[in-house]
Amino acid sequence: MPPLHLATFSCDVTPPDGHPLCGGWITPVRGVDDPLRALGVVLLGSGKPVVLCAVDWTGLRNEAFRTWRKALADAAHTTPEHVSVHCVHPHNTPFADTEAEKLIAGAGAARSLDLKFFDECVARSAEALKAALPKAERFTHVGTGAAAVKEVASNRRVLGPDGKVKFTRTSATKNKEARDEPEGLIDPDLRTLSFWDGDTPRAALHFYACHPMSYYGDGRVSADFCGLARQKRQDETGVFQAYFNGCGGNVTAGKYNDGAKENRPVLRDRVHAAMAAAWKDTKKTEAKGWEWRFEPVTLPPRREASFGAEASRALLADAKAADARRNNAAMQLAWLKRKDVPIEVNCLDFGGSVLNLFLPGEAFVEFQLAARKMRPDAVVNVAAYGDDGPGYIPTAKAYLEGGYEPTVALAGPESEDILLKAIRKLLKAEGKGDRK
Repeated sequence: MPPLHLATFSCDVTPPDGHPLCGGWITPVRGVDDPLRALGVVLLGSGKPVVLCAVDWTGLRNEAFRTWRKALADAAHTTPEHVSVHCVHPHNTPFADTEAEKLIAGAGAARSLDLKFFDECVARSAEALKAALPKAERFTHVGTGAAAVKEVASNRRVLGPDGKVKFTRTSATKNKEARDEPEGLIDPDLRTLSFWDGDTPRAALHFYACHPMSYYGDGRVSADFCGLARQKRQDETGVFQAYFNGCGGNVTAGKYNDGAKENRPVLRDRVHAAMAAAWKDTKKTEAKGWEWRFEPVTLPPRREASFGAEASRALLADAKAADARRNNAAMQLAWLKRKDVPIEVNCLDFGGSVLNLFLPGEAFVEFQLAARKMRPDAVVNVAAYGDDGPGYIPTAKAYLEGGYEPTVALAGPESEDILLKAIRKLLKAEGKGDRK
């Protein structure tokens, strides 16, 4: 077998002054607190090259996602299905849906994205990948480690005795009664996948499920506490670091964060401490190659009239409606346009014992916990926030419980079973864990 190699790449994707943030729903860029990066690895030597990339943006939807993925695939001499692009999801950052932006421009609404800037970022990341390939280094082992993140994550959806959402615990929750509620359902552990040449570390990829915002809406660009923790870890180790947000669609720091600016470095340091502890916990196994599997899924659009094309077109055309609502309507139309174009769910499998699952959208933490339950015999790392076309991916019962997420999720409750079926197949989980 030829030796396995790893190339790492990084480029700046910080928006300029005046650029929309979070799809135009909040104050545009007024300054930069810390830069945004697109960070990735290319795995070489076991079939087609595999690319894993994390971008410090809110999201990449539909055609924007596919455009970025194809550019990286072309640069790595592989196919788009062998590329997984994910967003970290801080909100004081760009949110890209190129088809929606064209609809917005046609309707004369406030823009959500500078298309020229988007194209520049895509090209810049592809060039960074291409330049990294000749510098690829050998790796002989993969490492896995885990550590609990203390006092960061809490479930956003606090249910009352009637089974309905009583509190929505946003990233910055000022309501003391909501903060005093228990953490609720989360995955407390941060997990780290590392690549080694013998005893020399080459790269570390971190996976943790939580909305990564301490505060936002002030126009100050930031990768926020998860991106800052990643950068702090890289600065102290000199080892390439990337951070992938797990299934944090219904998980925030709201229990432990009231939005005070002083909390950002506190949350950063709590995540950073878990990164350092997971590294210390690392157990290495020899890498003899990998298997890359992908499964196309088609998630059904919502059936309610308010999510339909007619209502969305009317809202987009309504000059009196708020910009955020008009832009959201454009994203609904873009989703409906691509509804028959599948989303690929991916799995990177090292010998059946180290499985890395890559999911779309703002999936609820239940999907991540279900994946681990399916394969209790293996290490399972999970990233979400891939193709964000559907937005939130709640569980089916969440649509009945109420709360914020089902009011904006673009795919219907049938999506849970479709996605779980794909996860089970990718993890080769039949007979190895519970059905659900």
